[in-house]
Amino acid sequence: MVRTGALTRRRGAARGARDLEYAVVDVETTGLYPGEGARICEIAVVRVRGDGTLLREFTTLVDPGAPVTGQEFHGIGASDVIGAPKAAELVDVLRGLFSGAVLVGHKLDFEGRFLASELLPAGLPGGLPGLCTLLSLRSQLDLPRYSLPRACHTLSGHWPTGQHTALGDARACAQLLAELLANAPGTLRYTGPAPIELDSGEPDSAPLKPRTSYAATPSAVALRGHPERPPAAWPSRWRRLELDPHDCGGRFGPEQRAAAQRDAECRSAALEAAAASAAVATALAATSAARLAARRLRTVLG
Repeated sequence: MVRTGALTRRRGAARGARDLEYAVVDVETTGLYPGEGARICEIAVVRVRGDGTLLREFTTLVDPGAPVTGQEFHGIGASDVIGAPKAAELVDVLRGLFSGAVLVGHKLDFEGRFLASELLPAGLPGGLPGLCTLLSLRSQLDLPRYSLPRACHTLSGHWPTGQHTALGDARACAQLLAELLANAPGTLRYTGPAPIELDSGEPDSAPLKPRTSYAATPSAVALRGHPERPPAAWPSRWRRLELDPHDCGGRFGPEQRAAAQRDAECRSAALEAAAASAAVATALAATSAARLAARRLRTVLG
């Protein structure tokens, strides 16, 4: 469903991450695995620019067509989804929200599994570009914990509001992405598939069936650039050597972190050795050229 890219401070990458648009998506579900019968019961998308400018928001409860379980996490009951659209009915609006954007999620493979299971068969295109903020944070910053609420609090001093609601978590993730790009020690670049323009009309930006508790929360106000909460200046937790995002999955405990750090040090040493070798080769080539020119000059003068 999603072809995941990454963020890097290396200069070779072509696209500045702040120059792109992002569709931050979050889903609440009746379980963890679609293969075991779990279904989407709520979805939200927050469309933002890389500078944090909010473009539009969309959220709706979803009729999963199955018993609504997991209330202890999301608080959605069977009566809440009565009259809500089926997932397949959301394809057109999601095509519009995803068009020309990089899909973003905190642990994006979770959202990707459900989008692939329920929306690909209904016509949502696959192969869309993606970015996981969880892997990006692990790659770029050294934090004690990387869950969405703990990362937000550690880095900005604010706990996100609306936790375990699709819109609340999507807003928090969008804010985190904007602050990640704004606080980077140097330009962060996006490496991965380019955004795809999808053939779709403009989506209706109004929610179809929001929870009654949805309102302008502090995180949403901050996302709009409101002076009540400007983007936070993060403490200095950036890694000297960024880790390979492929080394940052799983539980990412002490052993995994140490292994990823060793891999980063090996890559850095290899790059330094290659650069030194190239410099020596360039110097030798220049010396050889100078000697050849001197010989030719002596021949002409002799």
